[in-house]
Parts: sequence; C-alpha cells; structure tokens
Amino acid sequence: MPLALLALTLSAFAIGTTEFVIVGLIPTMALDLHVSLPSAGLLVSLYALGVAIGAPVLTALTGKWNRKYVLLSVMTLFVLGNVLAWQAPGYSTLILARILTGLAHGVFFSIGSTVATGLVPKEKAASAIAIMFTGLTVALVTGVPLGTYIGQTFGWHATFLIVALLGLAALIGSAILVPNNLKQPPAAKLSAQLKVLTQPRLLLVYAMTALGYGGTFTAFTYLAPILENVSGFSSGAIGLIMLVYGVSVAVGNIWGGKMADKFGPVKALTIIFIGLAAVLLTFNVTAFNPIAAVATILVWGAFAFGNVPGLQVYVVKLAEKYTPEAVDVASGLNIAAFNVGIALGSWGGGMIVADSGLMNTPWIGALIVLVALGLTRLSGHLDTRSSHQGGYSKVA
Repeated sequence: MPLALLALTLSAFAIGTTEFVIVGLIPTMALDLHVSLPSAGLLVSLYALGVAIGAPVLTALTGKWNRKYVLLSVMTLFVLGNVLAWQAPGYSTLILARILTGLAHGVFFSIGSTVATGLVPKEKAASAIAIMFTGLTVALVTGVPLGTYIGQTFGWHATFLIVALLGLAALIGSAILVPNNLKQPPAAKLSAQLKVLTQPRLLLVYAMTALGYGGTFTAFTYLAPILENVSGFSSGAIGLIMLVYGVSVAVGNIWGGKMADKFGPVKALTIIFIGLAAVLLTFNVTAFNPIAAVATILVWGAFAFGNVPGLQVYVVKLAEKYTPEAVDVASGLNIAAFNVGIALGSWGGGMIVADSGLMNTPWIGALIVLVALGLTRLSGHLDTRSSHQGGYSKVA
C-alpha cells in the first residue's frame, strides 16, 4: 500500500472527526458560548451546508488544477478552519470556522477518490478508495468519542486543536508522499452538473437521500442534550455512548452494503427506512431509561448509516441510464444531498427544540424518514414500469 494512501486516510479521519464530534459537545459549547441549544446545533447545519456547496461548486471551479495542488489547498483550508475554531473568541467566529472546514470537506471527498485511484494499479482502484474511506469509519468509532471526551475534559477548544494537528500531519504527509504527476481526469463542468439536476429520476433519489438522512439528524444533532437532560447521563459519559454509536455505524455500513448487493437498493432501503423510523419512534419512549436509551442508540447507528451504500449504488445505476456522461457528477451530488439533509435536519431540529422541547425531535424525525420511505417505494414503482416498457435491467 502506498504511503501516500495513508496520508489520505489520515485526512479522511481528521475530516470525519471534525464533522461529527460537535454533536457530543453541543451542551458544553452552548453553555460556554452563552447561546441556546438550537444556536449550538446550527454549527452542525452550517458545516453540512459548506460541504454541500463545496462538493459540486468548488470541485467544478478547481477542475483544471493539478490534483495534488487541490488536495494540499483544501487540507490547508481545513487546518486553518480548525485553528480558527480553536482560537474562536465567540460564536460568530466559530460559525465562520465551521463553514470554512465544511467547504474543505466537500472538495476533499470529491477529489479524494481520484487521487487514491491514481496511486495504485487500475485493478486495485476499489481497494484504494475503500482504504481511504476507512478513515471516515474509524473517525466515527474512535475520533468522535475521543474528541468528545477531550472536549468534555479540557474544553471544546482543545478538540479543535487536536483535529487541526491531525490535519496538519495529513497535509505534510500529502505534500511529501503524493506525486505531482497524478492522472488528471476530465473537469466536471457546472453545465454537466446542471444537466444531472434536470433529471427527475435522479432528483427523486436526492430527495430520498436528503430526507432519509435529515430525519436522523433532526434528533441526532440533539442526542447529547437528550442523554443529559432526559436520560440522566453525566456529560462525561457522552463520549462512551458516542463510541457505542460509532461501532454500530461501522457495522451498519457493512450490513447495508451487503443488503443492497443481495436484494437491490430499493428493497434494502425500504427495510432500512422502516427500521430507522421504528427506532426513532422507540427512542421517544426509551430515552427516559438510561439502559434502554443506550440499547436503542446501538440499533439506531446501524440503521442511520446503513442506507449510505444503497443510496450511492442506486444513484450510480440510475445515472448510468439517464446521464451516462455524468455518472461521477451524479454520485458527487448525492454526497451533497446527504449534507443538505444534515443541514436541514439539524436546523429543523433546532426549531423544534426552541418551540416545543427536545423530545419532539425523535418522532418528527421518524415522520421525515417515512416520507423518504414513500419516495423510495415510488422510485421502485417507476423502475418496474420503466423495465416493462423498455426492458430496463433490474435496479430495484
């Protein structure tokens, strides 16, 4: 395995940590910054919005740049954003820091796969991408709970300092190890992205992605205050609970991918969305008992991220039929749709908390997921009809 691939994996680890670690620190940050829980939750929304903008727009604008220079530029932006968060004197500065790091995140994962595959022979391309994305999975299992623990113990500023140092190590590693002569893929033009956005079948899947993820984050963004204020856990226990959630996410990702391979994306997503809605509704009851709450969170993680492989596979299959010249663009826009869902879910959750309290977020999140389920069944119906009309190969 090329050492340069380890630098990419470390980058993915740092980026994954900084995205989700804030969920465990929301009560601490709200108290320290003298803002409400919904205002602290907005830091999740704005980061995700930065990712959603950065992925398609900045990737297109830097399409003709040398891949290594783009990589080093976005990792520099990532480090600077986290240094700014570390030194943030107040809430407004922290907002700017989160938007900057979100922009870097979006571009990194748009070009990261291209850089990773350029480091290995063609037959090892899929393995190279999988290794890079391992950094993201490991971040959920270890980086987020450790970052939460550091933030609870030494203050939330310390968490961003550690992430900045990780990003700096990845930046230096990439500068030294990633070659300058990586193969330059064709630039993804904004016109190609606009063409994808005019295709109704792809827009339907993007809506499924945004709502399926958004429903989860309506409640997940406020998981830490629920655990503290409703379940009765101490702030120090949140990091350990995030570890439980992270392990569940890692298992769910693998399980969801195998299910999509076995049953097809539509059937797999149907099962996962039903399960996710059921778990969110269950959490409305179990949140009041510490043991039952942790057990529910263990199941929640598997369903919450189990939909990722199925949604990505589904987008690619539909893009191959409807926009074959822009499959990569279609796939990248689905990553943007995930983050639009996170942004809207976190923002909506904040509105719910402000208006009617924490415990209305899980059941409303479940209703949003059920809308995603309805769109999934509609899309499967359209696949079946298309198959009967034109002999379309099975997607569902």
